[in-house]
Amino acid sequence: MSEILSTQPLVPAAVPSHEGFERVRGTLQQLSHEHPPLWLEVAARTAQEAADALGVSLGQIAKSVVFRRRADEAAVLVIAAGDRRVDEKKLQAHSGPLGRADADFVKARTGFSIGGVSPLGFAPAAGLPMPLLYIDASLFRFDRIWAAAGHPNGVFPMTPRQLQQLTGATVVEVVQ
Repeated sequence: MSEILSTQPLVPAAVPSHEGFERVRGTLQQLSHEHPPLWLEVAARTAQEAADALGVSLGQIAKSVVFRRRADEAAVLVIAAGDRRVDEKKLQAHSGPLGRADADFVKARTGFSIGGVSPLGFAPAAGLPMPLLYIDASLFRFDRIWAAAGHPNGVFPMTPRQLQQLTGATVVEVVQ
């Protein structure tokens, strides 16, 4: 881990204050996660941008993909490897019929803007439930993965098993 971090474009000090990033930092601290979130010098709104900024393979980026469940308008969040595409039909076998989630839906249901949706530290709008969480099994082929930390410049590392333990998400096979 230390050799990865020492060669990356990270800003360890003087991290700008951002509500989503701070919420993720606090959640990771409460959960006793050994690695606090890091602030990248460049925004990483896509899995490819994150992989490029970190110098890791695209698959090591644990991207968060949000869907809208049609039955009750609940948010369904899938954490998948950056090099894989979520197969909506496979996911629907676990969640029920789904629709697309626009930026307003994602922000209201998770508390994060698209490009920085973290798999933990949610802050849904008042009266809305927490998102349903799934982790695609394809992430488990990596020893270390990176997830968004509430802002396009924020990331944090963990193992796939730690991600499952931190989030309580159900592990499924839902990518193409």
